[in-house]
Amino acid sequence: MTKKIQFTETVLRDGQQSQIATRMPTSDMLPIIQTMDDAGFHALEMWGGATFDACVRYLNEDPWQRLRQIRKIVKNTKLQMLLRGQNLLGYRHYADDVVTAFVKKSIENGIDIVRVFDALNDTRNLQTAIEATKKAGGHCQGAIAYTTSKIHTIDYFTDLAKEFQQMGADSICIKDMAGVLLPDVCYDLIRQIKETIDLPIEVHTHATGGIAEMTYLKAAEAGADIIDTCISSFSGGTSQPATESLAIALEALGFETGLDLAKLEKIAQHFNPIRDRFRKEGLLNAKVKDTEPKALIYQVPGGMLSNLLSQLKEQGLEDKYEKVLTEVPKVRADLGYPPLVTPMSQMVGTQALMNVMACVRYKMIPQEIKEYVEGKYGRSPITITPEIKQKIIGDKKPITCRPADLLEDELSKLTDEIKEYAKTEEDILLYAMFPKQGRDFLGKREDPFYDVPIQTITVTFD
Repeated sequence: MTKKIQFTETVLRDGQQSQIATRMPTSDMLPIIQTMDDAGFHALEMWGGATFDACVRYLNEDPWQRLRQIRKIVKNTKLQMLLRGQNLLGYRHYADDVVTAFVKKSIENGIDIVRVFDALNDTRNLQTAIEATKKAGGHCQGAIAYTTSKIHTIDYFTDLAKEFQQMGADSICIKDMAGVLLPDVCYDLIRQIKETIDLPIEVHTHATGGIAEMTYLKAAEAGADIIDTCISSFSGGTSQPATESLAIALEALGFETGLDLAKLEKIAQHFNPIRDRFRKEGLLNAKVKDTEPKALIYQVPGGMLSNLLSQLKEQGLEDKYEKVLTEVPKVRADLGYPPLVTPMSQMVGTQALMNVMACVRYKMIPQEIKEYVEGKYGRSPITITPEIKQKIIGDKKPITCRPADLLEDELSKLTDEIKEYAKTEEDILLYAMFPKQGRDFLGKREDPFYDVPIQTITVTFD
């Protein structure tokens, strides 16, 4: 019997997000979308993540319009988005009515698969998004934020997959944001999940640590249904492994991919000059193509490593790099082993940096860390010790409920705030995600004089 493995192509979202900070405009995408639709992919991951933010903040584009334009062309392939559960695509928890409306509108505008994850694997932060996806007729993919620690065992992740199935997920994604999923662990994890539940399994990793191709081979051998890859132009380094290379290798090993290699070549020919343009403009930094084995040693995402180095350079403290790297796992253990994914990777990295700079641990504490310990982001994977709680929040009592339970409905308030410029519910939701940038974007669209400075003229009469 022929073994099958399908591919999700990430160049329109995670590939370009990982290498050029999601700065690719829709105009670079549209000419090749038809070919991508005909290439045999399971799905095109093309929305969510940072695409929404980048469209509004940097590209002066309506992200909803991008989705509609691509949906108009794509007839054979599923369109997929990444959603951060109760955080949606913004940087805070939203009330349930906003989450429900956003998911509904995403599916109405063309999304087929909604991949939902929570930075802490706190499933309470996913329940509204999962329910909304199912109600709107979408395919809900429950994503496990993969990480390593003494508690993040194969049994832990299998139980999580089981919980996702009970919550109504249609498929499971093992989402390895840091590229630290070792090939042997990947094989054992997929086999155990497959023995426990009967849902399709997709594997997502990054090439940062230099092991992604081996991880995908073991995933295929273990019975994974889908893997995430990126067309060669934007592959490797902090992105995913190259689509064409994986397709050729797996076909030669007896797997049926369903991909048209000639069309993959055309897709690469389209994106190669776009990659070269970004390289020339300086947006594609050579470092993002590097392999960083330290990601495996310290279990820290490659992007987090480069951010820490950049912060230390700015302050003339490059000699503290190894000390900060050593401090990161200690801070993470103190905080109950959160997965190092946005926003936790930035928060843990900043706290480790402050601990080293102050020479006293937890002398300086960012507000976000205090809120995390207070339970405002959700439940930590294991309980934070009373000693650490005392250091960070003193005698303040943490919340134990689902954080969104403390939020009142806010859609009508948001509607009222932006009624001057919003024409549709999509406009209101755009404003909800990024209030300042959203208001500016909609204001400029509706009023040609929106950002023209008001001049005062004094007239004197003789």
